[in-house]
Amino acid sequence: MDIATTPTNPEGNPELADAAHSPHAPQVILREDYRPFGWLVPSVALDFDLGIEATRVRATLDLTRNPKADREAAIQLNGDDLKPLSVTVDGALVTDWRMDGADLIVPLSGDTHVLTIETAINPGANTQLMGLYASNGMLCTQCEAEGFRRITFFPDRPDVLSVYSVRMAGSKAAFPILLCNGNRTAAGEGADGTHWAEWHDPWPKPSYLFALVAGDLVANSKPFTTGSGRVVECNVWVRAEDIERTDHALESLHRSMRWDEDVFGREYDLDLYNIVAVSDFNMGAMENKGLNVFNTKYVLADPDTATDADFDAVEGVIAHEYFHNWSGNRITCRDWFQLSLKEGFTVLRDQLFSQDMRGEAVKRIEDVRILRAAQFPEDAGPLAHPIRPDSYSEINNFYTATVYNKGAEVIRMMRAMVGEARFRAGTDLYFDRHDGEAATCEDFVKAIEDGAGIDLAQFRRWYSQAGTPRVAVSQSVAGDTLTLTLSQTVPATPGQPEKLPVPIPLRLAVHSRSGVLGAEQLVVLEGETQSFDLPLAGPDPVVSINRGFTAPVVIERSLAREDLVFLAAQDNDPFARSEALQELAVAHLVGVASGALAVGEQAAGEAAIIGAFRASLADERLDDAMRGELMMLPSETYLFEAMAGSGATGGRLADPGAIHAAREGLKAAIGTALAGELEALHARASAIALDDPAGRGARKVKTQGLVFLAAADPARAARLAAQQYDAADNMTDRQGALMVLCSLAGPEREARLAAFYDRYRDNALVIDKWFTLQALSLNPDVIAEVRKLAEHPDFTLRNPNRVRSLHMAFAGNPQGFHAASGEGYRMIADVILALDPINPQTAAKFVPALGRWRRIEPGRAALMKAELERIMAAPSLSRDTFEQASRSLDG
Repeated sequence: MDIATTPTNPEGNPELADAAHSPHAPQVILREDYRPFGWLVPSVALDFDLGIEATRVRATLDLTRNPKADREAAIQLNGDDLKPLSVTVDGALVTDWRMDGADLIVPLSGDTHVLTIETAINPGANTQLMGLYASNGMLCTQCEAEGFRRITFFPDRPDVLSVYSVRMAGSKAAFPILLCNGNRTAAGEGADGTHWAEWHDPWPKPSYLFALVAGDLVANSKPFTTGSGRVVECNVWVRAEDIERTDHALESLHRSMRWDEDVFGREYDLDLYNIVAVSDFNMGAMENKGLNVFNTKYVLADPDTATDADFDAVEGVIAHEYFHNWSGNRITCRDWFQLSLKEGFTVLRDQLFSQDMRGEAVKRIEDVRILRAAQFPEDAGPLAHPIRPDSYSEINNFYTATVYNKGAEVIRMMRAMVGEARFRAGTDLYFDRHDGEAATCEDFVKAIEDGAGIDLAQFRRWYSQAGTPRVAVSQSVAGDTLTLTLSQTVPATPGQPEKLPVPIPLRLAVHSRSGVLGAEQLVVLEGETQSFDLPLAGPDPVVSINRGFTAPVVIERSLAREDLVFLAAQDNDPFARSEALQELAVAHLVGVASGALAVGEQAAGEAAIIGAFRASLADERLDDAMRGELMMLPSETYLFEAMAGSGATGGRLADPGAIHAAREGLKAAIGTALAGELEALHARASAIALDDPAGRGARKVKTQGLVFLAAADPARAARLAAQQYDAADNMTDRQGALMVLCSLAGPEREARLAAFYDRYRDNALVIDKWFTLQALSLNPDVIAEVRKLAEHPDFTLRNPNRVRSLHMAFAGNPQGFHAASGEGYRMIADVILALDPINPQTAAKFVPALGRWRRIEPGRAALMKAELERIMAAPSLSRDTFEQASRSLDG
C-alpha cells in the first residue's frame, strides 16, 4: 500500500497498542521490544452477514502455541471499538474473558484450541475508512495497517500468517457482487432475497491483507496466460457508469504481470486477480491478496477525463500493487518497523517497470523531483526518521516518503553497486529463502549480500540513520589526471545527533569543454573523505557527478556558471543534463532570494539561464518529453530546502516570500526573452494530433511554454490559454490551459472555470481537479477563494480525495500557505481540527506542512508554531495527529 490506560500485555507484543489510550500520553512502541506472538493461527474461518448499518461477523481461529514464544495463560486479541457478542472455546461458551482497554483477553490452558468470537459492527458509521466501511452503497475494507481489529478480535500484527476461508451473505439487490481474497469456491441463493459466496485463499497471509467487497459492480475482464500456461481471470470492478474508463487499468495489469515474469522471474499464483475501485479511500490502493482495493483515482482513465500524468499514475499504481504479490504478500513484514522491506522494494520495482514502459530518462527525472519535494524536506525536519524506524506511536504516520521513496533509492544503490545480473541473483535468493515468511529488512540485505557476493556491513547504516547525506566536491588537475576529493556529512536529526559515514555510490564522468565527453565510471565514497584519480578527456575538464542520481544525496560544489551551461547543453547523461540546468537555476534563485547577488551577478545569472533554455528549445536532438523536463524550474519547496541548508547563504532561514518573488521574476524574464520561441513552440505542439506518438511530449511543452508567457505577458497568455482550452480534445491540454488561467485575472479565467465545472459536474475525480487548480492558483486572493470553495455544495470533509483536492493542494501552494499574515497556516490548522474526529489518518497528513517552522524566517515561524500549539491544546486529539503535532513542536 500507498496510513486509555496502558494495557497489560501477556504476549510481550509491542504491536498490541490499546486503542483506548489517553491521547495525550500515547504508547510508544519500540522495535527492540519485538517478541513473537504466543500463538500460531494456521487457519481462520470468517462468516459475514452483511448490511450497511449492521454486519455480524463470526470468526473461528485454529490456535496452536508458538514454540518460539513464552508460554502464557491467555491470548490477547486486538480490537478497536468492538464488543464480543459471544466467545466459545473448543465449542463451549465461555464467560471468563475480559476486556483490557480495547483488547479481548481469553484464558487458554491447552496447547491447541478452536476459538470462536461473534461481533457486530456498523460499517455505515465508520468515517475512519479503516476496517469494514460503506462507500456509495457498497461495502469494502481497508485493513493495513491495523484495520482488521475494527472487524473482529484478532492478533492484528503482520507476523501472524493464516489461511483464510470466508463465507459472506447479504441482500442480492444491495450487494449483487460478493468478492473476497483468493478463489471463489461456492455460491448460492438464500432466503428472503439474499445470496452467499464462499472464498478460500490457499496462501497464508497476515490480517492486514484481508479484503472483502460487496456491492453493485460490473467488471471489465480479460484473461492473462502466465509463462507456465496458467490462465488467470483478471477483472477490474467498477460502477456501471465507469466501465468505459477501465481499459487502461486492465492493460496495465497485464503489462505488469508479464514484466514481473520477464525481469524478476515472478509468476502470479492464483486463478483470479480482482481490482475494485472505490470512491472513499484513505490511500492510493491496497495490495490485498487476489483482491486489490483501489482509489478510483488510480483506476479510471480516458483522454477526456484523465491527463497524461493520470494515465502514468494508473499504470504505476496498478503495477505497484501487483508487484506486492511477491514483495509484500508472499513475503511480508515481521513487524511494522520493517515496512520499507515491502514498500521500498516495491517502489523500486514499479519505477523500473515505468522506465521500461515509457523511457528511463524522463521517468528518472520525475522520480527524483518527487523525492526532493517530499522526502528531502522530511529528512531535514522534525519528523525525520530512518527508513527502518526505531519507534512509533501510530504506525499510520510512517507511511512516508522516507519509507517508500528513500527506501527505494537505498535498494537502487545496491543494484548500482553490484549490477543488474548480480542484483537479480540476490532478489532470487531473497524470494527463495523467505517465501511464506514474515521477514525483516536485514533478511533482504543479507540475501542481496549473499546472492550478489558483496559485503554490505557498512551499507546497513542507510537503514538505521535518518538524514540526507551531503557530499562536498573539490578537484585538482596534475598532468593528464584529475583528482576528485569527496567529503560526506550526514546532518543531525531528532534523536540522532551523531552520524557515521555511509557508502555512497556515484556514477561520474570527466568531460572536456572542448566537446570530448569522458567515459562513465562508478566510485563509492565509503569514508568521511576520499580522493579518486580520474583520467582527463581533454582540456578544461568538467565533472559530471551523480549521473542518473545514483545516490539520494545533496551534491555541494562550486561549479563555474559556464561549466553548468556546458553540462546543460552537452552532457550525454539525460539526468545530469537536467541537473545542471536545475543547479544553475537554484544557485541563481537562492542568491537572489537571500540578497547575496549583486545586480551585475543577477543579470549574468539570468542571462545564462535564458541561454540554456534557448539552447534546449532549439536542440533538435531532444524529443519534447525531455525538452519539457529541461523547461521546468526548481519548485519553491526545493528552493526552500536549498536556501535553508545552503552554504552559499550561510544556512540562513528560508524566506518563502523572497523565494516566490525571485522565481516569478525569473519566469517573467524567461518568458520575455524567449516569447517568440515559446509561441512558436506552442503553435508547433498544438498541431500534433492526440494519437500521434509525439503528442504526449507536445502537450507537455505546450503548457510549460504558457507558464513562462503568463509570467511575462498575462494578457497574451490568457488569450493563448483560452484558445488552448477551447480547442482541447483531451484533459491534458484542457487542464494545462485552465491551470494557467487560474493564476490570471480576467474573463477568460471565469468563463473556463464555469465551463469546466458544467462539463464535468457529475464526475467526482474531475471535479477534484477543479478544486485543486483553484487551490494552487497564484491569484493573490487564493486564501479567500479556498475558504469559499470549502463552502461549495460539492465539498465534503468525509471524502479523502475531496479534502486532498482542496486543502492539501492549498498546503502545497507556497504563495497562499505562507501568506505573511499567517492566514494560510490558520486555515490548515482549522482543517486538521475539524477533520481529526472524522478521519484522523487523513488529518495527520496535514501536520507536516506546519512542521517546517524552524527553517523559516522568524515572523512566519512564530505563526506556524502558534498553530501547532493550538492543535496540541485541542481536547480528545487522535493518536495520529497528536504524534505528528508533538514531534513537529519538539523534534
